[in-house]
Amino acid sequence: MGSNSRGPEQEQVPPEPQLTIQIAKQDLLSSMHQKLSATPKLLSKTAGQSNCTIFRVPQTLIDGKAYQPDIVSIGPFHHGEPGVQMIQEHKWRLLDDLLIRTRSKGLCLEDYLRAIQPLETEARGCYSEAVRFTTDEFLEILVLDGCFIVELFRKIGKVVPIEHDDPLISMWVYSFMLRDFIRLENQIPFFILQRLFDLSLMPGEESGPSFAKLALIFFNNALQRPEEVITKHASTPGRHLLDLLRSSFIPSDQEEIKRCYSQPDKVIQSTSKLREAGIDLKCKYGYEGSFLDVKFRHGVIEMPTISIDDFMSCFMINCIAFEQRQLNCTMHFTTYAILLDCLVDTGIDVEFLSDRNIVENY
Repeated sequence: MGSNSRGPEQEQVPPEPQLTIQIAKQDLLSSMHQKLSATPKLLSKTAGQSNCTIFRVPQTLIDGKAYQPDIVSIGPFHHGEPGVQMIQEHKWRLLDDLLIRTRSKGLCLEDYLRAIQPLETEARGCYSEAVRFTTDEFLEILVLDGCFIVELFRKIGKVVPIEHDDPLISMWVYSFMLRDFIRLENQIPFFILQRLFDLSLMPGEESGPSFAKLALIFFNNALQRPEEVITKHASTPGRHLLDLLRSSFIPSDQEEIKRCYSQPDKVIQSTSKLREAGIDLKCKYGYEGSFLDVKFRHGVIEMPTISIDDFMSCFMINCIAFEQRQLNCTMHFTTYAILLDCLVDTGIDVEFLSDRNIVENY
């Protein structure tokens, strides 16, 4: 055996320390390069653009489940969560109703998917958080949820027949759906809903109510606004259902209220102190417009009645969250909430506003 041969008992020579460091450095560099090229998911690149309209609400604005659905998920943020499975089954039932009804036009499920597919990229850009679903999964969510809303609004608007014992129309289910449909995290883009509505129009429906009007009719079961108010806003544009309903409350003759990024110092005294200073508050009796239409003239603050109930509380909270996040958005609801916060300082203030029918507190 030659002198250069090694016996089995000879110890292995450990790698040079410098080599180990170099290998570790390469792994670190590779990992860091992957993170450099990764696309943000929790706050997508589109979140800073004007087309981004559907947001996750930051923890600083969280108020219980004010922004999250109770029984029905709409869109990708809460899709598949345990608490929304009951209505998920009924979505398929209403989608089937729509498909059966529009079959006479030669439409099938594939036609609805094909109509939405070119809008996928635009729809993804509407969400502040990267949509985690694949193309097929996301298209299914948009078509299923969108057709569910379109068909439900048609039924409530009496455009198509509705079964008298439909469980979705029972009072407890309906009231929860009313609130879930205006939650900021629970939206799909309005242009998706409009596209599905237009595609599913049957002969003769072209002269019927617009999709925006059907949406306002749906929510009017909670708001009880006059028919002329609904008709006036039948063509109101909206980014999604929350924005559509919010826009219908903004008085057309009001100047734009500029954005503010923090609550200003209180510049209006409480109701009690205003009255001590000789300023009175009165209700606009017989006024059928928006509760946002507050006027001050001749030493009197005139305010339409606002009914504070579960729906209105949910609506206002989500409108404020939307205004705080959406670019180029007026601050009507935020400003109104600040006004109420200024006016109400004690129980006496609440009692006075209630006695004057300015606030109906449920």
